[in-house]
This record gives sequence, structure tokens and C-alpha cells, in this order.
Amino acid sequence: MRRVTDAPLGTQLFVLQTVIVLLAVGGTAGVWAGHTREQLDALHQQRALAIAQSVAALPQVRDAFRLENPESVLQPLALSVQHETGADYVAIANAQQKRYAHPNAALIGKRLSTDGTAVLRTGRSWVGTETGTIGTTVRGKTPIRDEYGNIIGLVSVGVLQTTVTGQLGGALPPLIWTALAVLLAGLALAALITARVRRQTFGLEPREIAALLEQREGVLHGVKEGVLALDLAGRVTLVNDAARDLLGDLGADVSSMPVSERMRDVLTGADPGEDRVVLHGDRVLVLNRTPVSVRGRHRGWVVTLRDRTELVRLARELDDTSSATEALRAQAHEFANRMHTVVGLLELGEHEAAIGFITRTTGGTYATGLRERVQDPTLAALLLAKSAEAAERGARLVLSEDSAVPEGALGDPQDAVLVVGNLVANAIDALDGAGGTIEVSVVADARGLHVRVGDSGPGITPELVEEVFREGFTTKAAHSGPRGLGLALTRQACLRRGGWVRVRDAGGTGRDAGGAVREAGGAVFTALLPAEVRA
Repeated sequence: MRRVTDAPLGTQLFVLQTVIVLLAVGGTAGVWAGHTREQLDALHQQRALAIAQSVAALPQVRDAFRLENPESVLQPLALSVQHETGADYVAIANAQQKRYAHPNAALIGKRLSTDGTAVLRTGRSWVGTETGTIGTTVRGKTPIRDEYGNIIGLVSVGVLQTTVTGQLGGALPPLIWTALAVLLAGLALAALITARVRRQTFGLEPREIAALLEQREGVLHGVKEGVLALDLAGRVTLVNDAARDLLGDLGADVSSMPVSERMRDVLTGADPGEDRVVLHGDRVLVLNRTPVSVRGRHRGWVVTLRDRTELVRLARELDDTSSATEALRAQAHEFANRMHTVVGLLELGEHEAAIGFITRTTGGTYATGLRERVQDPTLAALLLAKSAEAAERGARLVLSEDSAVPEGALGDPQDAVLVVGNLVANAIDALDGAGGTIEVSVVADARGLHVRVGDSGPGITPELVEEVFREGFTTKAAHSGPRGLGLALTRQACLRRGGWVRVRDAGGTGRDAGGAVREAGGAVFTALLPAEVRA
């Protein structure tokens, strides 16, 4: 038994199927043989009863019972019937069960070895199997009646069971050949099934399949990226732990997932391409959808999800830092030029001119005015950096007179920096290096931070007023890296804290994407970022 359990899977399957076929064929043959034996017994019982009833109905049998020695007539008659019908015995007895005829003449005059009281008392025929003086027989018994219907004796006719068994043995060869044919066919099918199973499992044993499954589960749930498998109908067939952490509770298919329309478009393939950037809650995710083929047949798709939330945040902070650095570099360069000018005036002896130049250049800088209105250092640094960035791209950033942000009014300035930074960056991009003015207003009060950013660019058409806030939307030319996230992140931050962000066209003249002159005066974005998150 241990050798079988340690054998390869194919061998175990073949042995198991062979045992099943043997049991099936053997059981079927046994049932057939038993049923055939029952049929033969019933057939011989009815035949024996028919012979007994025929003998009991003979007139000479009734007449013989009136004779002084009935056996002188009944014995030759019984032997003749036995010989003609092929029965193994024919016995005739009177109402007291005394034999008048029997194959063994020595038993004539003696009582029947098997009880016939039931037949004599009820007058009903009987069939069954009994063991008598000549052996076990299947027999039939019937009463003998006189001309008045009175029971005067009985006739018993039987066939030895050895005779029945011999007939059964004659019927077995066809059964045996049939069983062998079925057995061979079953073994052939078992061999075919075993070969197919080996092909389906690539010749791997159960322990090897189990090891591969364990490795697959370990790798699948160990990777940091989310993995989502979809079949051809869009049903979720596999999801790992990282995907559940990123997406939360998933539905049975893509249509029932609690995700944005853009993410659903990426998952279904309506928005094809690599490294599709989408927003899901507070997360920035990068999705890739890859078809899955098994043995040349398309089976579905695998979607990988990478969390780029921290990367986007760090990139934004790096961008702000780079802008501040550029601003400081520009200011240092400007300061150096001014110092050279002062030194030159002093060397020329123009002391009054040097004093006047110093007074004009230090009397009221942009940074000083900015710091007076925006006392929060983080937001002030951001606006200063954006001012320098705008200047380098040929634009001018102006802080409105109504701006007022007391120090500490923002609490955690992260969302404020995100909103203001994205709106100003969008305005700078809208000018596209063509020059112009960007007006920024930031006011902090009890409701929260009010932001207004207007530019003198081409403006925005009415049909794009809502579209600009959709993730992935951009009017910029193709660049490396994800686009269309800034305004989407801005709206997400405002909505998360119970606020809003809107855009309108300021009116005036401008040019559309094709260069044609159109009525526009730049876009004006307004936003409310409440001070506290709603419950």
C-alpha cells in the first residue's frame, strides 16, 4: 500500500481507476449471475408446478386412489412423467402424506420427507426450495381432488439445484467474455484519462503542484504592488493584499467596484495605455493593464497598481524647493549686480548717487510686501518661489491688496500649499511663456482659506469649466510623466475638507488653441479650503 501512495500521480490514478473498473465489472457480473439464478429458480419452480398440476388432473390418478394398491398404477405413471419431462423426481402421496410413487421405490409407503400439510389443508399449490431424500430441489406441490372436489392427496415435482446450477454455468461464458471486454475497455479509458491528467498538470506531482501554489500565494501576497486579475467578463478572479489596501472593498466585477469613472475606464480598457495615473480617495495610483494568454488563448487581464501618493507629494515639494532655489539664485544675481553698481558709484566719488540708489532698491521690495500680507512662512515661501518662477517665464505674479493670512491661521499648511501651488502653477502654464499677469488673492478667516487666482491668458471655454477638474485632463502638449493631476488634486483636497473650487472666464480678448482671436480675458479660479475637516 505504501508503494502505491508513494507512486507518481499518473500511476495512482491508473491503479485507482483499474480498481473501480474491476469493482464495477465484478459487481455487475455478480448481480447478473444472481438475477439469472433467481430467474432459473423461478422458471423451474413454475415448470415443476405445471407438471404437478398436469399429473394431479389425470383421471387415472384419481381412479388409482380407489384401488387397494394405488402404487401399482401411480409408480409407473410417475416414472413415465419424470422421464418425459426431465424432472428429477415426481412423488405422489395420499392425504396422510403416504407415498404412492417416488423415484426411490424403497421409499414407497413411507411418509413424505418434506411436510405437505399446508397444501393438503388449504388446497393451494406451493412452489419453493426444499431438501428431501434426493437432495435440495426447487419444487412445486399441488393437491389432488376427487370428482367432488375433495382433497385426497398431493403431487410433488422437483428439479435438483445442481441441474439449475449447471444451466447457469452454461450461461456464464458469454457473461465472462462480455465482462473481459468491458474490463479491457475500462483499462484503456483509464490509461487515456491518466495520460490526459499528466498533460493537464504538465507532468507535475501533487506535492509539486502544492509547492507551486504556496509559492504563488507567497509571491502574490508578498509583492508591494497591487495585483488585480479580471476574466473576459470583467469579473474579479484574483486580488492580493496590496490591492485590497489600495482599493478597499471590491465588488464581484468592475461594474460594481466603488471607483471613479476614470479608474473604471482604465480597468475595462476604455482608456488604454501604460502607466495610467488615476486618483482613488487620497491616493495617486499608477495602473497598467496587461492581457493574459494561456496556451495561446486570451483568458483575461492583469492590472497592477502602484501607489505614487508619496512620490507625487515629494515631487511637488521638490518642485517648490527648486523654485525657491531658483528664486534665491535670481535674487543673489540681482543683488550682486546692485552691489557692483554701488561699488562703481563709490569709486567714482558719486556718494549722493550711491545713497539714492541704495534707498530706491531697499525701500520696498516684493518680498517685504508679501511677508506683510502673508505671515504664514510656508505659504509666503511658496508664493515667493512661484513669483520667481513666473518671472523666469516672462510673467508677473501680483499679490492682491486684500490678501491677509495671519501666522498660524492655516494650522497644517499642507492642503493650503497644494491648492495655492497648483492653481498658480496652472496659471503660469496657461500663459505659456507669452507674458502676462497672474493675480493671487489669499485670505484666511474663520471659515477657512479663500483663494483666488486669475491670469491674463486665453481663458477657458464654457464646455471645459467642469472638465478641467477631471483627473487626466490636460490642454498641454505631451510631456514625460503624468499630466492632468494638479486641478484634480486641488478639487479633491477642497472637497475632502468640505470646501469647493470653481473656474470662470474673466472676459476680454484672447486666442484659442488654433491661434484665432476670441473673446477671453483669462481664467479665474476661486476656492474655499475650510479650516477643519467635516465630521
